[in-house]
Amino acid sequence: MVQINDAMKKLKPIARSRTSLVDVVVERIHDAIVKGGLSAGDRLPSEFEFSSSLQVSRTVLREAIRRLEAVGLLEVRRGSGMYVGDRAGLSNCMQLVRTAMRIAPREMLLFAEFRAALEIYCARRAAELATPEDLLELTALCEQMDSPDLDEGEAMRIDFEFHRKLTATAGNELMDSVMDVVREFVVEGMERTTPHPRDTRLSRRRHHDILAAIKSGDAETAEKAMRIHMDGVLQRLL
Repeated sequence: MVQINDAMKKLKPIARSRTSLVDVVVERIHDAIVKGGLSAGDRLPSEFEFSSSLQVSRTVLREAIRRLEAVGLLEVRRGSGMYVGDRAGLSNCMQLVRTAMRIAPREMLLFAEFRAALEIYCARRAAELATPEDLLELTALCEQMDSPDLDEGEAMRIDFEFHRKLTATAGNELMDSVMDVVREFVVEGMERTTPHPRDTRLSRRRHHDILAAIKSGDAETAEKAMRIHMDGVLQRLL
């Protein structure tokens, strides 16, 4: 087993630029693993070594590590260190999504378009298939999102759960599984496209429009409401 590959030892300090430091660190570590020929289970440098080589803060490095861990490229073993992840062991869905993007800005748009197609279809199907129990749960999630006491992180978590419930309500088990697998990517997209501070009025209107259409069983209107919501996400990302 390779301990620390030469490619890792050659990591250069990152020059400051307008590009997000986290994005740059993600790409540097990704490229070092792929181009360095590392295999699953190979040990990687410690946080301190990475931070020193790249000359970035621990905060920036840990966010980059979190993203790489989310796509399975890196595995953190508590008390042991960091290792190259077993990418061959991921589901086929995850493999396809990782091929489309590496959680860097230029690939995020591809994923957002993929998510939009899935969500628009699911909104339509949810309007056709939602049970009274489904509607109660969706309504409760909308009401939670409206709470003025929520911090932005919790609001985004509930926002995701609303969309996750819509996917489950659509009745397609594969799509439901895909949404579960790509949870980290969806949350990442929400973080990048949500205004700071969060525009609660716009968010409330968009989600209540979707919910109202689903409650009425109007598939066309539900699809249209979700398309408007997803178009807004895409525009903010652009």
